[in-house]
Amino acid sequence: MAESVAVICEQLIKAVNVMMDAESSQRYRLEALKFCEEFKEQCPFCVPCGLQLADKSQSPVVRHFGLQILEHVIKFRWNTMPQQEKVQLKNCAMGLLSNGTHFILEEESHIKDALSRIIVEMIKREWPQQWPDMLKELEDLSKLGESQTELVMLILLRLAEDVITFQTLPSQRRKDIQHTLTQNMDSILSFLLTILQLNVDEYRRLKSDPSQELKARAHSRVGVATLNTLAGYIDWVALVHITNEQCRLMEILCLLLSETELQLEAAECLLIAVSRKGKLEDRKPLMVLFNDVAMHYILSAAQSAEGSGLVERHYTFLKRLCQVLCALATQLCALVGSHVEVEVPGNLNKFMEAFLAFTTHPSQFLRSSTQLTWGTLFRHEVLSKHPVIVEVTSKYMRATMTNLVKTGFPSKSDSPSCEYSLVDFDNDEDFNTFFNSFRAQQGEVVRIACKIIPLEAFQMAGEWLQYQVKSPIDVGPTMSKTAEGLCSILSPSVVQWDAMTFFMESIVGQLLKTLEKEKVPVDQGIELLQAMLSYETRDPLILSCVLTNVSSLFPFVTYRPHFLPQVLHKVRPLCPAPVLQCAPRTRAVKNVRRHACSSIIKMCRDYPQFILPCFDMLYCHVKKLFSNELLLTQMEKCALMEALVLISNQFKDYEKQKAFLEELMAPVVVRWLSEEMGQTLLNPVSFLAFVGADQVMNDSNIEDQTGINRSRISFCVYTILGVVKRARWPADVEEAKAGGFLVGYTPSGNPIYRNPCAPQVLALLPNLLALIRTHNSLFLPEHMARLSETFARAYDVMDVEKNVVLGLPQPVLEIYDSPVYKTSLERMQGFFCTLYDNCFHILGHAGPSLNQDFYTIEGLADSILLACLFVLWMCSLILMISRVFVKQLVVSCPQEYYDSLLCPLLGHLFAYMLQVSKAQFTWEEEVCGEKQVTQEMLEEELLRLVTRELLDLLSESHHYSNCQRTASQVCWTLLKQIVGGNLLPEAVTWFYTSVLKGLQVHGQHEGCSAALTLLAFLIYEALRPRYSELRVVMTHIPNIQLEALDQFDQRLLNPATQKAGEKKRKEQFKKLIAGTVGKPLGQQFRKEVHIRNLPSLFKKVKPEVNRDILETSESPALVSLFSPLQDDI
Repeated sequence: MAESVAVICEQLIKAVNVMMDAESSQRYRLEALKFCEEFKEQCPFCVPCGLQLADKSQSPVVRHFGLQILEHVIKFRWNTMPQQEKVQLKNCAMGLLSNGTHFILEEESHIKDALSRIIVEMIKREWPQQWPDMLKELEDLSKLGESQTELVMLILLRLAEDVITFQTLPSQRRKDIQHTLTQNMDSILSFLLTILQLNVDEYRRLKSDPSQELKARAHSRVGVATLNTLAGYIDWVALVHITNEQCRLMEILCLLLSETELQLEAAECLLIAVSRKGKLEDRKPLMVLFNDVAMHYILSAAQSAEGSGLVERHYTFLKRLCQVLCALATQLCALVGSHVEVEVPGNLNKFMEAFLAFTTHPSQFLRSSTQLTWGTLFRHEVLSKHPVIVEVTSKYMRATMTNLVKTGFPSKSDSPSCEYSLVDFDNDEDFNTFFNSFRAQQGEVVRIACKIIPLEAFQMAGEWLQYQVKSPIDVGPTMSKTAEGLCSILSPSVVQWDAMTFFMESIVGQLLKTLEKEKVPVDQGIELLQAMLSYETRDPLILSCVLTNVSSLFPFVTYRPHFLPQVLHKVRPLCPAPVLQCAPRTRAVKNVRRHACSSIIKMCRDYPQFILPCFDMLYCHVKKLFSNELLLTQMEKCALMEALVLISNQFKDYEKQKAFLEELMAPVVVRWLSEEMGQTLLNPVSFLAFVGADQVMNDSNIEDQTGINRSRISFCVYTILGVVKRARWPADVEEAKAGGFLVGYTPSGNPIYRNPCAPQVLALLPNLLALIRTHNSLFLPEHMARLSETFARAYDVMDVEKNVVLGLPQPVLEIYDSPVYKTSLERMQGFFCTLYDNCFHILGHAGPSLNQDFYTIEGLADSILLACLFVLWMCSLILMISRVFVKQLVVSCPQEYYDSLLCPLLGHLFAYMLQVSKAQFTWEEEVCGEKQVTQEMLEEELLRLVTRELLDLLSESHHYSNCQRTASQVCWTLLKQIVGGNLLPEAVTWFYTSVLKGLQVHGQHEGCSAALTLLAFLIYEALRPRYSELRVVMTHIPNIQLEALDQFDQRLLNPATQKAGEKKRKEQFKKLIAGTVGKPLGQQFRKEVHIRNLPSLFKKVKPEVNRDILETSESPALVSLFSPLQDDI
């Protein structure tokens, strides 16, 4: 045997070396791998070969393979091994722990890991029943030296991970081991702390002696391993184990924060401990960390790590320490003011200063890590009123003024934050995404903090604004490339203005909500507003900030109405700055003009009654701007019209508002209802020629006639959308009645209103539906063939939308430097996409806006079906229609119009969607190998989004994020409506089989499995008594126990014998269909590991049945009480 083992070992060593040699060919490597795998599966000499290969005289790769062999034997042969061989293997493995490894600093970490796995695999199969002295053996092993102690730590850590964290063993074995660990937790933790204390003491004693450096490092390594093991237990043990002995564990961890080699692991343990949840009474001892000694060690460690500069390990330690402080603050907020009566710590000011230091640290990541905790502190009912918190709120505001400035890009070196960003972020785009989220967090916290110090916060914002107004513009090295002297998005002045604007916006909104009306600092607000109104700049980026500040400060105008004309002049879309009028316009110019439009719409939406006196002035200004067709873009024109419509709602006079809307829309009505436009919108060929999609164009033909045609169509649709979205009746019923808006009441007593825009919109609606129908018909092959070479891809999803669907980041940096030039194809794509989207937005708003005037249109359902669902085939179009039109219709449609409108539309939509989905899946299977990866992913993601959107539409009252769970809920909701009727057996079989197929595909996911199993149970219980075909389906389930199925059916068909509760019936059914649950691809070919249960540690003692209490010896008094002798009493 020895010779055979030696020969096999030699062959295995050669095979392992071939596999690991980079110069080996693929063929030899596969042959070697096959030989090794066949050896592990078939050879009877695995144990002696594994032990020989694992000898420390071998190379690390060979030793590791030897240990893998032993682990394979334990995993897959343990159940068939004789007891003597098990004991021998266990003794040999323990021997490897004792003397089978090199010195702790020399041994490879993967060897240690493999060796610990072997012991843990045996523990999982034998402890505690068959190996009761395991813990004692490990303790004895730790006395042999540092190498053995580290291995013991690895074993205990992996045992906790497998049993508690990953739960990689059967339920009964897991319960046995966890129960035994819990029973021995006092001794385990005491053992760990003793090992930790001994090795830390030795490390401290030896580290200053150069001749003992290796010995000191060995003790340090053991200390690190022990702390890592502690971290694996602190997370789940009872809190009493963490806080007993006057929080000795916490004391040790705090002391270790000053040891450079151990501080990171100590901080990890401390973080886990102070983050524990549970009863407040159990968490109260954690407040010991607020005493002066513990706080001193925490603060000293932070200062020491910061003073050493940017060293990655020290920086990671700072992150953990920041998390510790955050967790401590969370515990403080939970305990103070609760029933456990914890007082505010006396050194709270010291804690807050330390916490504030992290908020002012150069690292943007550390700053962001504190924000949620600041919010929690500022919200706390008791702490937010404490003098220390009130004082630190002001300091936090000052710090935020610095933190809001976007600096620290990893590609730059203009800030101390940059070197930290190099560690935390891969590129500038990652940093930019992070910073946007960070800024949003700060805005939320600033609004909360403003409730504590509203006036002081507003004063800070005002000082910052005045400072920016007086400061000269600094374009910096990254100036705009299109105009000399203009800023780019990263110019110093822009980032300062942007930060100040965000701060002001956050402060003012909360200030007006917090203070009583008479306490509002009107004079100061008007002063700041005047500063913005008088500020002149030709830089579009800074002007955008000015507009935002004007919008933020606009509420103060309600106290001083005479400033209103100046404000309206400032925010008009055509600003006087020459840079905003010249061509070509940069993206920054385009955005500031769009910003002005949004600002005026926002003012007219929020303060329409206040702006009403200026209506005539604003209307005259709009007419003047409209006189030059090229002066404003179509979107800017429509924005001004929306603003006027919003103000006109305050007329509160139906006839007056109707007359105004007729006048406003007159040019659109004339153009939209003209004979030329009608022919164009009805005929796809004419439409393509009108918009120029059938012509070959050069990019130099920017202002061609077809471009003007597209612009006019877009303007008409924009106008209809703006009017139907904004025109409304008075909210007050009496005002509506007095103004002529109220026309009656519904049978349920709800008022029925008429919209003054209804006559105009209804007159334009037929041509709008014709446009939608024509647009849909453009996808027919004969019309696709009419597209010129220039516009062959005009119907493709735009790149911007592709990135949104695929979740790809948008280019966000330096995008303001170039003019907004677009190719002819891009302009055509944008035209089709925006036009189609706006058409369905109009239909979506028509119901809530026009009410019965829309729902009672004769043949409305047929007209919409003919227009909208003619030849749809693109998932992106279906997705858009569902979101902007159908969902709106479902929510707003009155019940009396369900049969005439809603049901026909939804019936056709879902039937069509089923057809599209089947075709799409088939199409993907046929061509996915030939398409580019991006297009394949796009189609798959769009189909997923459409499916989810339509399921959400079906279950508007159920807000599940998981598409499959929604489908399960919807299926039963629909089925139970017809379960009592006569269903075709084939339909019942198909439905039930589909659910089981869903389990086969999605059953490995816990959430999906629960929902689908419940659905299958409900269907089977409801339909099995009448449809025996379901039993036939059940018999085809793999590994089903027919006897158990018969018993389940018998109880189901005979309800009188049904004794089991619903929960038990569900468990029985789940076991019946367990064979349908599929495995993920990664586990389908994985060899199963079987761990047998040992005799249970928890034997329940069943009470004796039919036991006569009078016959027991424990109740003589009761027996004597009823004896005949007592009759004489």
